[in-house]
Amino acid sequence: MRNIYSLSLITLALLATAVEAQPNAKKQLSLAVSEGTSGGIDAEAARAKYQPLADVLGKAIGGEVKVVFVREFSVLEKGMKDNQYDLVIARPSDYPARGLRDYQYKFVATAKPDGQCMLIVHKDSPLKKVADLKGKTFIMPEKNAYMTRFCRAELRDQGIILDSEAVTYVREQGAIPFSIENKITDVGGVASYSGAYKQWLSSGHRVIHQSKPQPYMPLVASQGVTAEQIGKMQGALNELGSSEAGNQVLKRVGITGFITTEESRLRKLLEWLGV
Repeated sequence: MRNIYSLSLITLALLATAVEAQPNAKKQLSLAVSEGTSGGIDAEAARAKYQPLADVLGKAIGGEVKVVFVREFSVLEKGMKDNQYDLVIARPSDYPARGLRDYQYKFVATAKPDGQCMLIVHKDSPLKKVADLKGKTFIMPEKNAYMTRFCRAELRDQGIILDSEAVTYVREQGAIPFSIENKITDVGGVASYSGAYKQWLSSGHRVIHQSKPQPYMPLVASQGVTAEQIGKMQGALNELGSSEAGNQVLKRVGITGFITTEESRLRKLLEWLGV
């Protein structure tokens, strides 16, 4: 009897040790949000825009998710490198993609619709197709901006090396339609999700080419977020479009839904961009 009693004590001790060794899932997570310096929002606007989404994620895991606004991409990347953020959602997409590739972040979702580089020309332009753009003047966002890299990769695939063309780079995307409309330059590149593109469509001007679609506004999770938590959050994201309340959350963020099954596309993005 004494041997059985001793064995039971040893078994209980081992079980207790195993339970203690298991990492406890954090119940309060941070959601870093970044739209970059040209996103047009501040910390207060970011919280108003993204906290309803954070609340959906928090409810899914039985905890709390708080929005942390990150304006500078350098701060965002350092935060991922130092594992400061539990969750990251950002546009442009290359920073969350770097989180996957370089900082052991895990895929959660990307937003719908995908992003595209839209090459725009004046409505009276004689240019009809991408091949006509060789030797013309281009206007793009800053040289190292995501959308410039995006457009550069698309043009490369279409046989045009942007760095060999005459290009003006500008900080504000709103300057791109202005330049085309006033015939200062021949062709410009803007993001499909930008306000500049929406205004362009309403002006009656033309889009000469749309790039292949790529993942937009990815959501990734740090190493400390468990697979179970990610699964629960993905389930909640997939359900958002099925209710009026969920659709209001999506509308506030400016998207139509989430995709939780296409991790490989996001992992291939940086290779396509050449970074």
